[in-house]
Amino acid sequence: MDKLNILWTTDNKDTIFNMLSMYAINSIRKNWYGQVNVIIWGASVKLAGYDTQVQTEIMEMLHAGVTIEACKDCCDNFGATETLTKLGVTVRYMGEPMTSYIKKEEYLITV
Repeated sequence: MDKLNILWTTDNKDTIFNMLSMYAINSIRKNWYGQVNVIIWGASVKLAGYDTQVQTEIMEMLHAGVTIEACKDCCDNFGATETLTKLGVTVRYMGEPMTSYIKKEEYLITV
């Protein structure tokens, strides 16, 4: 099964609605990839933790079958750990998982 990881680091709100979420959901629905995983890291954590429109979009991606992870250190720094966990996002330290994804030569897009 091929897997696409989308590393989301920008706090640009337009990016989630006009690229990231659209592509992630369509990749699942149209079977472009067997699995799609979004990684929330850096400035995107703050946006996801405090913007209710973005949180709704995260729930839509989860409902479509996209898995979503977030960097625990960033979540703790921005005070977003509880909020993202309640949404269904897997919050964990991402250094080792990201390294594993790269070493396994999984597909990776960064935004």
